[in-house]
Amino acid sequence: MTHKPLLLVLAMTLGGCSLIPEYQRPESPVPNTFPEGAAYAAPSSGSVSKIDWKTFFKEPDLHQLVDLALANNRDLRKAALNVDAYRALYRIQDAALLPEIGIAGSAGRSRTPGDLSTTGQQTTAGDNSLQVGLTSYELDVWGRVRSLDQNALETYLASEETQRSVQLGLVANVAIAYFTWRTDQQLLEVTQTTLQNYRHNLDLVQASSEAGTASDLDVRQARTLVDSARGQVHAFTRQVAQDANALRLLLGTDIPANLSGVDLDAALLADIPAGLPAELIQQRPDIRAAEHQLRAANANIGAARAAFFPSITLTGGAGTASSRLSGLFDSGSESWSFAPQINLPIFNGGRLKASLDYAKIQKDIGVSNYESVIQTAFREVADGLAALGTWGEQLESQRDLVSTAEEYNQMAQQRYDEGVDSYLALLDAQRQLLSARQRLLTDHLAQLTSQVQLYKALGGGWSDISHKPPVAKQ
Repeated sequence: MTHKPLLLVLAMTLGGCSLIPEYQRPESPVPNTFPEGAAYAAPSSGSVSKIDWKTFFKEPDLHQLVDLALANNRDLRKAALNVDAYRALYRIQDAALLPEIGIAGSAGRSRTPGDLSTTGQQTTAGDNSLQVGLTSYELDVWGRVRSLDQNALETYLASEETQRSVQLGLVANVAIAYFTWRTDQQLLEVTQTTLQNYRHNLDLVQASSEAGTASDLDVRQARTLVDSARGQVHAFTRQVAQDANALRLLLGTDIPANLSGVDLDAALLADIPAGLPAELIQQRPDIRAAEHQLRAANANIGAARAAFFPSITLTGGAGTASSRLSGLFDSGSESWSFAPQINLPIFNGGRLKASLDYAKIQKDIGVSNYESVIQTAFREVADGLAALGTWGEQLESQRDLVSTAEEYNQMAQQRYDEGVDSYLALLDAQRQLLSARQRLLTDHLAQLTSQVQLYKALGGGWSDISHKPPVAKQ
């Protein structure tokens, strides 16, 4: 039986040939630098990849909310479970590289009647065996199993990156939802305060009308402001409630009651340097996931090619057998079996050729998907850089407009009180002031949102997920 270990070693070492095409990363379909021009800020030093999200977000309340979302959000939990599932599938496929060895034992007795026995006498016989066996192990001569194993590994690594992408999106969405909620709360407060002023003015105009110093037209004009502001108060009240519901969904739990509030005029976010290289987007998890999927499709071509060649399967076992249970380990009871099998495809109706064509097409699809993800990432970063270069001056202009509208409102109020102008001029001034204040808040929210989206689009600085992928096989 000395040749049995040699056969086992042969079975485990014959693999190694691979028909997987040599992988080459596709050329990037975008320029090496982001756009430049009037909309973009001048280049500055710094690296966004070194800023983690707790440094980027300076608001303590937001830190608390993000931690809650990372612990309770169901979409992130589902993404983590998908990673576990693909890890299990990879382990299943990886196990096919090794032979499956098991121990099998059997025992039985049978009685044969005399009229059926060749001797004419009833007989009782026993059959007992114990074997260590090799179960249908495929020699991976052409690398088919290794190709499938590489495919499973790359698919698993893609799921890791997808989970990280979900995490990035969740952190960014929580920040945007929080800023939106707080902005709508301030819009509600501004509108409520303005409504109180409108009602006070309406009372004064009605009193003047009763005294004969104001017309019915002035009263109706004042009432239009009150009615308009009342409608806006109800709209913002509804929006604040809906914002809170959206935030709860992202958190996966209720909003904490101990939030201290936020000053939207404070420095809520860290600065993002301008003039970044376009290659920075390669760290985005969706791009890395697309490349892993492309590598998986490339490995499938190797498996489809190997299917054209003969497959060799080994089945065997060695042990002991005896008609008596007590004789299993007696001298001379050794038994063994060895049954290699070879399968050579000759005619299959073009199935193997079609499978190879399909694998190649899937790789071409993977290339297109990879390039599309890069182009989308480039556009998102370019849009974010354009926003970064323009929102600051736009907000400064809007603040100046609010200041001018306040002065205009004060002058119009004074001129109306002195009887110089009609109420129509004051009506226009009050409308412009409310609109300017509301626009300043919505513009500031747009600026915060664009900064968060740019940081997300760059894919830098975010905390890594807990799962660490294994080293990819070459």
